[in-house]
Amino acid sequence: MIVPRTDANAGGVGQTPGMTVKRSAGLLLFRTSGGELEVLVAHMGGPLWASRDAGAWSVPKGEYGPDETPEAAARREFVEELGLPVPDGELVPLGETRQAGGKIVTVWAVEADLDPAAVVPGTFSMEWPRGSGRTREFPEVDRVAWMVPAEAAPRLVAGQRVFLERLSEYVRGRDEG
Repeated sequence: MIVPRTDANAGGVGQTPGMTVKRSAGLLLFRTSGGELEVLVAHMGGPLWASRDAGAWSVPKGEYGPDETPEAAARREFVEELGLPVPDGELVPLGETRQAGGKIVTVWAVEADLDPAAVVPGTFSMEWPRGSGRTREFPEVDRVAWMVPAEAAPRLVAGQRVFLERLSEYVRGRDEG
């Protein structure tokens, strides 16, 4: 059993006093294929990420406020971002970490299989091009893929890579025990 861990910086250390720390939560699906661990990650949608690969992938996640629990937010965001129900399975807590921008991210892992072609992402609106006065709609994520952790790590937002390490540790312990 993995114990939820919190990075030393996850409490908002380094934040300007009075700043509200943004929090997000997500679900990292995993499976074993051909004896190898694979994780399902999502490439962030919209024009700011369209031509990027390294650091442009993420655990399906999103922000939440004080009236929602992290687990409820993780479940809600999975549905919003991928357009699919949360798969049945045990939620394995992978803890939380603080990303470079200060956001605190909490993630659970769920062992499940999912066909990336079945994803129907939610959308968001933003002014694009910037300064044009025109609002356009973009997908929350523009693609999802199964990857082994070594393939996913350089593509993930740097602050989320720790979740791959924690998941790998959990799976090793589970398989050895």
